[in-house]
Amino acid sequence: MKIKYISIIFLTASSLSYAQQVKDTLTKESKIDEVAITGSRNKKRTVINTPVPIDVIDIKQVSQSTGQVEVNQLLQFSAPSFNSNKQSGSDGADAVDPATLRGLGPDQTLLLLNGKRYHQSSLINLFGTKGRGNTGYDMNTIPIGAIKRVEVLRDGASAQYGSDAIAGVINVILNDRDKGFEGNAFYGMNLFKSPGNKDVVSDHKVDGITFDFSGNLGTKIGNKGGFGNFTAEFINKDYAIRNANPDIYNAPRQRFGDAKAQNVYFFGNIELPLTDGLKFYSRQGFSHRNTKAYAWTRTPEANGNIPEIYPMGFDPIEDTSISDFTFDNGLKFKVANWDVDFYNAFGNNRFTYDITNTVNATLGPKSPTQFYAGGHSLLQNTTGFNAVRQFKVLEGLNIAFGSEFRYEKFNIIKGEESSYTMYDINGNPVTPNTPDNLLVTNPLADPDDNIRPGGSQGFPGYSTDIGKNRNNFAAYLDTELDITKNWMISIAGRFENYNDFGSTLNGKFATRYAITPQFAFRGSVSTGFRAPSLAQKYYSQQFTNFQNGKLVTIQLASNDSDLANRLGIEQLKQETSVNGSAGFTFNTGKFTATIDGYYISVKNRIVLTGNFSRDDLPTDVQADYPYIDQAQFFSNAIDTRTKGIDIILSYSESLGSGKLTATLAGNYNDMEITKVNTSPKLQGKEDVYLSARERAFILASAPKTKINLNLNYKISKFNANLQLVRFDKVTLIGYDDAEQVYNPKVTTDISFGYEISNNLNFTLGSKNVFNRYPSLQSAHVSEGNTEAGGIFDPVQMGFAGRQVFARLNFKF
Repeated sequence: MKIKYISIIFLTASSLSYAQQVKDTLTKESKIDEVAITGSRNKKRTVINTPVPIDVIDIKQVSQSTGQVEVNQLLQFSAPSFNSNKQSGSDGADAVDPATLRGLGPDQTLLLLNGKRYHQSSLINLFGTKGRGNTGYDMNTIPIGAIKRVEVLRDGASAQYGSDAIAGVINVILNDRDKGFEGNAFYGMNLFKSPGNKDVVSDHKVDGITFDFSGNLGTKIGNKGGFGNFTAEFINKDYAIRNANPDIYNAPRQRFGDAKAQNVYFFGNIELPLTDGLKFYSRQGFSHRNTKAYAWTRTPEANGNIPEIYPMGFDPIEDTSISDFTFDNGLKFKVANWDVDFYNAFGNNRFTYDITNTVNATLGPKSPTQFYAGGHSLLQNTTGFNAVRQFKVLEGLNIAFGSEFRYEKFNIIKGEESSYTMYDINGNPVTPNTPDNLLVTNPLADPDDNIRPGGSQGFPGYSTDIGKNRNNFAAYLDTELDITKNWMISIAGRFENYNDFGSTLNGKFATRYAITPQFAFRGSVSTGFRAPSLAQKYYSQQFTNFQNGKLVTIQLASNDSDLANRLGIEQLKQETSVNGSAGFTFNTGKFTATIDGYYISVKNRIVLTGNFSRDDLPTDVQADYPYIDQAQFFSNAIDTRTKGIDIILSYSESLGSGKLTATLAGNYNDMEITKVNTSPKLQGKEDVYLSARERAFILASAPKTKINLNLNYKISKFNANLQLVRFDKVTLIGYDDAEQVYNPKVTTDISFGYEISNNLNFTLGSKNVFNRYPSLQSAHVSEGNTEAGGIFDPVQMGFAGRQVFARLNFKF
């Protein structure tokens, strides 16, 4: 695996010495200048002297030596401060992996595409998953085959880039190769072996079969340096089921594991000089993902089952469809020695649900077994400009300024009536005031709890169409001054105004000082913010969940709803942060080291509250909402403080006729919840407002430590790669309020590559070769107290076990 870790004065990669990397960087400087390095708008600021820590990951080189076919999972095993977990039984999150940087929320890291803001996913994470109550970005809508590199800025950057950049920025740079064709074929499969004493069973000994094919074509356009780069990619992945052994455990879920998924992508990157001083560029992207994920099991006697249809019970399937579209266009030109970039970035994400192998239990034996449950969509359009100019002040002054206008629209798409409605015995929709004795009952169920739930089991449909929009205006100023050849400072400020909650002003100061040619200090301090998303303000849904083996109806009420208002849930406001970091870089040629400590204080973080039971609700609210067992809300519920340190060490040495390179990268991250922000009406209910379970989920967004050791040996045409990743302990809280401890685990990946010719490379390898799983939670699974209903939850490194793979890369 080859990873370039770029900091203020260093650039490392597992296959290149430091000196060679600097040489390559400088010889390609004109090409690097085409795209501003993340964290600096100074076009003469090369990747080896930026004032903030940045990891630059060569996606092509990393993907060749690993079994990863998605961006999220590739970064999970490459960048220590980045965490993303596969989910199971988490509704839409089974199709979109929540991702975090430095343990903060999925919506507190900004995603850019070639330096322009990328649109978020329309999904909001609810239960059974990390990042509960947060929206986020779906990086897996961008195919690996279309990516040249990924830059991870590990520093608060709201003052430079705006909302969502509290934790940092991830900038995906598209391929710009202008000739030739490169292709990739990947085939992988999981070899199932049960952890423990046959505690876990699977449908097959070989499952999770994954096929990935991508092709990337580069071509020149015209004779003035124009180019087009186009990528098509197809990924198909089968189920990898990891059930609790039914002969040992009475688990509430018997279809736990990786979902089945199919992905189709097309991405284009075009640049075309129109005149000597005018260049047009366009980036187009389309992806479609279809995912089939199992929901919780309905047993034969469950209230949600119709024995005449499913005499043995059933496992609902959430068949989700995600269509994602990107269309960015712009012009680059000069005005009075200012380099100007005028652009429009458009993105749309549409997410819909078909629920199959299910019933609406209140329709009895006449119920359909498939329902269109509706969905949600998010549209974002950003129009703006950036202007940059160099001045001869001291050793050099760079000034950049710009402005953006952004429009966003969030929609909830209504499902078919029977996907969300409860019916009486005559097949008529039930209104809230209908007496209970008119409802269809289940003779097999507990007579004290015999009302069947309405809507499609597994995922009830959306009952209304909602369309909400807002706009935002932003202006920024970003300066960098080289006071001497060894000392530079950077000052940035940004003003933003949202039409739905007001204005904010944020600033940043950063500096770098080269104490010696080999040793440098860097540091920064900044303020940041994140605006509440439209989904957090307006999302609502009623759904069913299993708690302690019982089915409960939960109302997730929108922030502007009558229910939220009557319980004193205040209107959402922006999150604010203070970020500080300080570190050192050291380089002796063969050996490089960087150490960066950081501090992040966030106030008014928006999360999901705990579940308020009927007894917690005022009596008049109970009367007006008779079918709600529990209620929860989006709220600026907490303040958090995060302290941590990133350490990256790299060493290269000739060994025999080959070359050995080693990289050790580690992250220590300690988050604490410093305050629970209850409203006056909810004073005294802090333990409900943010329950122990919800606290545990927030704190488990990242393990306290994550360490990545990579060893690469290359000799002639042969290449061997070994990677070990250690994930620290994670503690969750079950429905029984008992701790569920997932012990530290180490995964081992190994691969062997051979260059058959200059145009053909073949790799064989294994991911998680020693078949490590999260800790078994056998004491909790039979009582239904694990969050996901399986014998372990989606934590740390995934739950599919060992995978073997073969990869063929070719070009012509």
